[in-house]
Amino acid sequence: MKILLVDDDKFLSRVLEKKLSYEGFEVITAIDGDEALEKVITEKPDLILLDIILPKKGGFVILENIKKDPELKQLPVLIISNLGQEEDVKKGLSLGAAEYFVKAKVSIDDIIKKVKEYAKDKVTN
Repeated sequence: MKILLVDDDKFLSRVLEKKLSYEGFEVITAIDGDEALEKVITEKPDLILLDIILPKKGGFVILENIKKDPELKQLPVLIISNLGQEEDVKKGLSLGAAEYFVKAKVSIDDIIKKVKEYAKDKVTN
């Protein structure tokens, strides 16, 4: 399963990339919104882990673009963001995110566990 990890936090990206790779996932990274949209099209990931606050294009714009595209709209997007206000969470979910994690309230292991659930669902579907 191929995962696109979109986050400009280099430390968090590196940790998540290592843990996901260790678990057997293929991980591609992007550090800004433009790169993320380009990689969604060229790499065709099975799942996206998306930060909201990004250089160039924000995560909400990326999510909207993905969900408007008939070929991409089924792609599960899990938001992992520092934005934890109720309005932000509601906006992310209403735009089509499958999950919304607030960085301060979630562990790396919880994220890995959730990714594994999506991987298992993909295999059984």
